[in-house]
Amino acid sequence: MAIKFQYNKTSLGEMGKQLKMRQKALPTIKSKESALRSEVKKAKDSAGEYRRRLDALKAEYDYMVSLWGEFDLDLLRVADVRLATQKIAGVRTPVLEEVIFEEKPYDLFSSPVWFASGIDILKRMAQLGMEFEVYDRKMELLDYARRKTTQKVNLYEKVQIPGYEDAIRKIKRFMEDEENLSKSAQKIVKTKQQQAVEGAML
Repeated sequence: MAIKFQYNKTSLGEMGKQLKMRQKALPTIKSKESALRSEVKKAKDSAGEYRRRLDALKAEYDYMVSLWGEFDLDLLRVADVRLATQKIAGVRTPVLEEVIFEEKPYDLFSSPVWFASGIDILKRMAQLGMEFEVYDRKMELLDYARRKTTQKVNLYEKVQIPGYEDAIRKIKRFMEDEENLSKSAQKIVKTKQQQAVEGAML
């Protein structure tokens, strides 16, 4: 990205302002990137933990697989999932507050004894599944924000700050050259005037 500038004091002042603004913002952006990196790792670890717990629960569910054929699927359903939002390093992320289940009553005497355990397993699986999804989504959102922040850090560090420094250097060099040329021209004019005065005096 080429930085556009003009060889004058106004442009020099503007370049200086832009450079200072970026140099001042860079540490904040870097600390945000670091915080996001840490939060992405936490969310990834949490999602992994929920995935492991869900897999363990599925293994518990699998030993009952032959019994599930007689389970009445209308006994339990997820009525609502309540989510909240939490800001982490300026990024809005989801937080699971509650999974609300709707249970239909069933006859304890005529239904198989394991129905109560089955309902409990299904509730726990739904809860863990939701937790996993929420942490997985949180990780995606935070990682996206981290990548964007890393891009901004790189843009400032590797492109814009060196670009503004280079522009300032070029403008200063041009203005110094112009000043030196002006002084040289003045000296030449002065010398010629002195020579003319001295020539007139002879």
